[in-house]
Amino acid sequence: MAHIRIRKFNTSDTYPEQNLDNDLCQAVVTEGGKTVYLRGQCPQNLDNAKNIDSHDPVEQTHKVMQNIRQLIQEAGGDMEHLVKVVVYITDVRHREAVYRTMGEYIKGVYPVSTGLVVQALARPEWLVEIDGTAVIPT
Repeated sequence: MAHIRIRKFNTSDTYPEQNLDNDLCQAVVTEGGKTVYLRGQCPQNLDNAKNIDSHDPVEQTHKVMQNIRQLIQEAGGDMEHLVKVVVYITDVRHREAVYRTMGEYIKGVYPVSTGLVVQALARPEWLVEIDGTAVIPT
């Protein structure tokens, strides 16, 4: 692991009433390297900004996380360099589906995470937006 992860935990312990399995931590310590700040990623294609044809929170989250992975890789890193995510959802009922799907991409990574339920995103068909920060070691 490229960074020090302080107080690692899994959401299955923190939220036992929810069907979640996310590896997170309370703090991440980085030293040196290249910081990559990602714009909030939405369920659209990076190459043409067209929305995916789905109103399903799971499918939308897959696209969002694929975009995050692609952008980190284009910057020269891997998902293990992801240190922070901020998750925006428009309906609290989508929380478990969004976090379960996000968890598939961050298994063993342990970023810090903040989650917000918002009234709306930039387009009414978007159910989830996630921004992130990665630090790629030198």
